[in-house]
Amino acid sequence: MGGFIDAALGFPAVLFSFLLVVVVGYWGLVLVGGADLDLLGGGVDADGLDGDAGDAGEAGGLGGFFAWLGFGGVPVTVIVSLLVAFAWFASLAGTVALGTTDLNGGLMVVLSLLVVVVALILAFGITRVLAGLLSRIMPVGPQPSRGDFMGATCVIRTGSVTATFGQAEVHAVDGSSSIIQVRQPGDEKLRAGSKAIIYDFDADGEFFWVMPAESAGLSDRSA
Repeated sequence: MGGFIDAALGFPAVLFSFLLVVVVGYWGLVLVGGADLDLLGGGVDADGLDGDAGDAGEAGGLGGFFAWLGFGGVPVTVIVSLLVAFAWFASLAGTVALGTTDLNGGLMVVLSLLVVVVALILAFGITRVLAGLLSRIMPVGPQPSRGDFMGATCVIRTGSVTATFGQAEVHAVDGSSSIIQVRQPGDEKLRAGSKAIIYDFDADGEFFWVMPAESAGLSDRSA
């Protein structure tokens, strides 16, 4: 165990050991709910657009850079974590190999720097292959926005909807469903299972205003 720690803290593996500790700590926080999975900007699609809902459609940033490198379709945090993990493992193997030699001085420094370069190249190649595989099972793209729900038909999921309480299920264009907070003014109350039309959003209260679908006289758009 002591030999492993010495190698992990030896040059050049130590360059990636600190980063690996950060990565492990980050995923630990994600598991306990203390950190956001999209901490570094969500994911990027194949065209280099940020997959975060708030920035969808705007290229650039860290997501755009990784998409330019060929990592599109995978969350940025996953890409960075894989790069660090593989680079650390490769550099650790190189550090152990160099430790078995009797080299020292300038030649040792040159070989250590070469290990860093090789570790980065290997990490890049392996991560790019894995990113291609992961993008097929965890696609990242623009997420539905609140504006997409305007005019949509929703189904009431609470016993009733009032001016202060209510929830409904609505389906986005991509087929995904969401439970949203809804409110209805007036005396006519919507009941569980009835359909309503979303016609406005209250940004302060974070809820949608709805009306009965029959009253609106509109056809269902996304029931």
